[in-house]
Amino acid sequence: MPPMVTINAPLNRVEGDLEVSAEITDGVVSDAWCSGTMYRGIEKILVGRGPMDGLVITPRICGICSTSHLTAAAKALDCITGAVPPPDAVRMRNALLMTEHIQSDLRHTFLTFTGDFTNPAHSGTDRYTEAVRRYEPMKGDTVLEVLRETSKLLEIIAIIGGQWPHSSFMVPGGIVSAPSVRSRLQCKMILRHFRGWYERRILGCSIERIQELESLAGLGALLDDCALQPESDLSFFISYARSLGLHKIGRGHGSFLCYGALELPQGTAIKGAKEGPFLVPAGFAQGGQNSQSVGFDQANVAEHVAHSWYEDYRGGLHPAAGETRPYATGYEAKKYSWAKAPRYDGFPAETGPLAEMVMAGRPLFKDLLEKQGPSAFARQLARLLRPAWLIPTLEAWLEEVTGEEGYYQSPEGIQDGEGFGLTQASRGALGHWVRIRNGAIDHYQIISPTGWNASPRDSAGIRGPIEEALIGTPVRDPENPVELGFVVRSFDVCLVCTVHALHRGGRTTLRMTRA
Repeated sequence: MPPMVTINAPLNRVEGDLEVSAEITDGVVSDAWCSGTMYRGIEKILVGRGPMDGLVITPRICGICSTSHLTAAAKALDCITGAVPPPDAVRMRNALLMTEHIQSDLRHTFLTFTGDFTNPAHSGTDRYTEAVRRYEPMKGDTVLEVLRETSKLLEIIAIIGGQWPHSSFMVPGGIVSAPSVRSRLQCKMILRHFRGWYERRILGCSIERIQELESLAGLGALLDDCALQPESDLSFFISYARSLGLHKIGRGHGSFLCYGALELPQGTAIKGAKEGPFLVPAGFAQGGQNSQSVGFDQANVAEHVAHSWYEDYRGGLHPAAGETRPYATGYEAKKYSWAKAPRYDGFPAETGPLAEMVMAGRPLFKDLLEKQGPSAFARQLARLLRPAWLIPTLEAWLEEVTGEEGYYQSPEGIQDGEGFGLTQASRGALGHWVRIRNGAIDHYQIISPTGWNASPRDSAGIRGPIEEALIGTPVRDPENPVELGFVVRSFDVCLVCTVHALHRGGRTTLRMTRA
C-alpha cells in the first residue's frame, strides 16, 4: 500500500470535527465511514449542576443553532415541572426558533453548499462563470447579499432574546422578556423587509406560488414563467444542480424522522400541515421513493455504541438510560467515531428539512421523491424552500401577540424527576433527556440532528444515513472528490471544521479538522 498523501481540496465550509472515509471501486463509492473526531463531554459537564444550568450551557453547544438547544432544554424543564407557558410565550419561542431556521437555511445553501458549484471540476460546464459570480466563497454576489440580509433578520432574536447566538431568554414556564409594542413592531418591519428580499432575489416569485406547487412539472412551469425574475437564485440553483447530476446522487436509506415542532398556541388562527399539536408534524417514514409516515414515539429512540468510542453495552439504550463512558483505545479496530448511532425502532433515519417536507405531506416533495427518490438535490431544495412555509406563519404569530396574558407562568419549582425536550433544529430532530435528583442534574443526554445523520454503524453493522447516502456516488477525480462533498453537505452537518482530502490506495478520506 502506498504511503498516505494529504491532498488539499476546496471542501471546507462544514462545521466541526468530522472525518468521512469512502472506499472507491471502479470510480464509484463502494463503502463509507463517518467519524466524529472530537469528544466534548457536554453531557458529563452538566451532571451535578443546578437544573437551570442547562439553559445557559446547552445553547453554547453550537453557535449556529443555539436557539434550538435552548428550546429543547426549556421544554425538558417544562416537562419536569409541568409548567405550561402562556400562548404568547409559545408564539415568541416559536418566532425566534423559526428566525434561526430561516437564516440557517439560506446561509447553508449559499455560503456552504453552492460553494462547490465554483469548484474547478465544473469549469467546463455551461454557466460556470455565472456560478462563480454568484457563489464564489465570501465574494459572490448572492453570498454577500445573504450575509447582509440574514444578519438583519437575526436582529429579531436580539430584540426579543437579548443576543444571538447563545441567548437564554427561555425558562420553564415561558420567556423572561416582555416585548413592548415598539419591539414587536420593529420585528415585523424586519421580517417584512426580509420577505420582500427572499421573494425577489431568492425565489423570483411570491411565497404563495411556491406553496401552491404540487409537482416537479409545476416547478418546471414556474421556472419557465416569464414573470420569474432573471436574477432568481432558485431558478439558477435548480438548473445548475440538475446539470451536475445532483438529483442522481445521495439516495441513502430512504427513511426519515421528525420529532415535531412549533406547538400551535391556544387561540391561534394557524393550522398545522396535519392534525395535531404542531406546525411541523412528528413522524417516522420508511420506504424510500414511496415513504409513508407513521406516528412518532420517543420511547422508540435508542443509541448504539458498538462502533463508537465508548464502553460497550448490549444493543441500544434509550437516552433516558443512556451511558456516556469514553473508551478510545482503538485496538478492536471496529470503533471509529465519537458519535453514537441513534436509531428509531431499530432503523437509521435521516432528519432535516426534507424529512419535514415528507411528514407535512408537501405535494411537490412527494412527487419529487416518487419520481427521483431522495438525493443531494432534494435535501437542498427542501432547505432552500422551507422559509416559504415558515415566513407566513412567523408573520402571523408576531401579529397575534398582544402580551395581555403575559409571557411567563411560574412553575411550582423544579422537583426531582425526569423529562425530555424535543424540537426540530435547523438541521433536524433534536432531543434533550434530563433527570433531576436531589436538586441537581443527575443525567443529561442529547441527540443532535447530526447525531442521526452522521452516525456510524450500529450494533447490527448497519450504516448511518450519510454513510449509506455515499454508496454508489461516482467520483471522477479522487484528488478532488467534489461529488462526495455535495452528498455530505446536503445533510448540513453541524461540525465546525476545515476539510482536506486524503488518498490512501483505493480509499479517499474527507478529513474535517477544526480550523
